[in-house]
Amino acid sequence: MIELDRFDYLILDALQKDARATHQKLAQQIPLSASQIGRRIQRLEETGVVEGYRVSLRPERVGLSVLAFTYVWLERHGEVAVREFADAIITLPEVLEAYAVTGEADYWLRVVVADLPSLSRFVMYKLMNLPCVRSVKTTVALEPIKRIAPLPVG
Repeated sequence: MIELDRFDYLILDALQKDARATHQKLAQQIPLSASQIGRRIQRLEETGVVEGYRVSLRPERVGLSVLAFTYVWLERHGEVAVREFADAIITLPEVLEAYAVTGEADYWLRVVVADLPSLSRFVMYKLMNLPCVRSVKTTVALEPIKRIAPLPVG
């Protein structure tokens, strides 16, 4: 694990708020020169602390108005079944996130689709047809309260 200091955390916090900020703009907020900030960002990228930069879209503005959380139970377990399931989930663009979880279910998925009929088709014809899926339980999100937030670094 890489050692991070106060300046690294300040840089990470600032980048989470505005990943497009120039080194010069960051230097106005963080008491380091633009070149020092650039070297630190490069080190954070090379060591995998920063894994990438992406554009955050508002789903409803691009025709994806239904967000659902789906719990999945597998019929059987073991290395082969788990790998088959994971390989299949990775190919489904509707699945934004997928986690193996503890508790009642085996997996938790965050899913986005255009509308409720699309959600029904996704669950019934895609998800339920995956290898080893025994059952699913889906909850539809009604209203966002807090969307994906920056990590509480520093």
